[in-house]
Amino acid sequence: MLKKDLRIKYSRLRSSLTISQVSSQSIAIANSVLQLPIWNNLYFHIFLPIEQKSEIDTEGIISILLGLDKNVIIPKIISDTSLEHYLLTDNTKFTTNSLNIPEPVDGITIEAKKLDVVFIPLLAFDKQGNRIGYGKGYYDRFLSECKEDVIKIGLSFFEAESNIEDVDTTDIPLDYCITPNKVYSFKTT
Repeated sequence: MLKKDLRIKYSRLRSSLTISQVSSQSIAIANSVLQLPIWNNLYFHIFLPIEQKSEIDTEGIISILLGLDKNVIIPKIISDTSLEHYLLTDNTKFTTNSLNIPEPVDGITIEAKKLDVVFIPLLAFDKQGNRIGYGKGYYDRFLSECKEDVIKIGLSFFEAESNIEDVDTTDIPLDYCITPNKVYSFKTT
């Protein structure tokens, strides 16, 4: 399928989920994170959900990370093309931006090159690890700024498509994707 068709399909599927389904499936995804070989790392970047778009609630994953004394980094949109990244602390204050994304008001910024693991929002992904988001390119640009071996983990309520037909050369594939029922690994080593 083409990206534009997948965006329509999965936006509809997500909007049909109940609040209870979003909550229970988000918990299942958070529990599956524990299976991944990522726990020797220190800097974990994670998004906060757009509730109006029934995105995965990342609170459970954040609780796990904080409980394991990991540094949790939250993104903030600073322009039409780029993100800044802030360390989550007890003093972090949040606001909702024009896209309804909760983000830090200010705080301690962390460079993309310092990140070890990035949890990535998406609408759909395929069995090769390609993902599609909303089409603005924030994450592909951001991931290109990270170190080469940063671990890229997608989070999805739905299973993999067989193939995304129109993958671009600038699209950066996932290393893993977690759904409520399965952990997909795309790492070749």
